[in-house]
Amino acid sequence: MSFPYKNVLVLGATSGIGLALAERMIEHGIHIIAVGRRQENLSSLHQKHGKEKVSTIQFDVTDLAGIPSFVETVTKSHPNLDSIFMNSGIQRKIDFTHPSTIDLDLITTELTTNYTSTIHLIKYFLPHLQSHPSTPTSLIFTTSGLALVPILRCPNYCASKAAMHHLILTLRAQLSYAEASKNVRVIEILPPAVQTELHDQKHQPDIKDGGAFGMPLGAFVDEAWEGLSKGQEDVPVGMVKGSYGAFENERRSMFEGITKRLGGWVEE
Repeated sequence: MSFPYKNVLVLGATSGIGLALAERMIEHGIHIIAVGRRQENLSSLHQKHGKEKVSTIQFDVTDLAGIPSFVETVTKSHPNLDSIFMNSGIQRKIDFTHPSTIDLDLITTELTTNYTSTIHLIKYFLPHLQSHPSTPTSLIFTTSGLALVPILRCPNYCASKAAMHHLILTLRAQLSYAEASKNVRVIEILPPAVQTELHDQKHQPDIKDGGAFGMPLGAFVDEAWEGLSKGQEDVPVGMVKGSYGAFENERRSMFEGITKRLGGWVEE
C-alpha cells in the first residue's frame, strides 16, 4: 500500500522532523499545508517550493481557544484535506532533586504542546475526515521511543509521549468500531533521538552540541517514509525497533483481549 494522501496538513512544519517529512511529501507530489509558529520559516518553505506545492498558516497549537476557528479556516480553504500530521513538540529537563528549579508554567506549556493540543485538534478535525467516507483519510502522530521506555532527564516529556501512545492506541480502536470513521487511519511514528533543534542548547543547556545528538535527520526521514509508504500504522524507527519489538506486540494483544472481553467500547 502506497501513501495515498494528497493534501496533508503538517503541524510543527517549521523545523526538524516536521519540516523534513513535509519536504519528502512535497517530493512525492503531495500538497502540504505547513503550520508553525515562525512565519519566517514558513515563508522560506513557501518561497522554496511555490504555492502549487505548499500553503502556509502561522498558528501556535498552545492557543487552545483558537483551535476551533483555525480548523474551520483550514477546512474551508482546503476542502480536499485528507490527512492531519501532528508533529508539534518540545522537550525540557526536569530535576525533582531540586524542586525549586521546576518551572510549573513551562511544564504546562510542554504538556499542552505535546499532548493536550492534540486532543483539541483531533476533536475539531475528525468531523472533516469523517465527512469523506469514500476517501482514505488519516491522523498521523509523531510520538517517541521515550513513550515506551523513559529516561531520567525529561520525565514530563516522556509522560506526555506515553500518554500520546495510549491515546493513539485507543483512538485507533474506537474509530475501527464506528462505521462513520472506518475511512480514518491512525498512524504513529516513533522516532529515536534525532538530530534536530529539539535538543537545542538554547532550551536545554545541559545538552552540549544537542543538534548533533541522535540519528541523522536524513536517515530518519528515509526510514520513516519507507514505513509510511508501506502503509504501516506503527512506524518505529532506528533503535526504537528494539524496544518496540520487545514488548509492544504483547501490549497490543492484551489490549485487544480486554477490548473483546468488554464487547467493544460503546453502544452505537
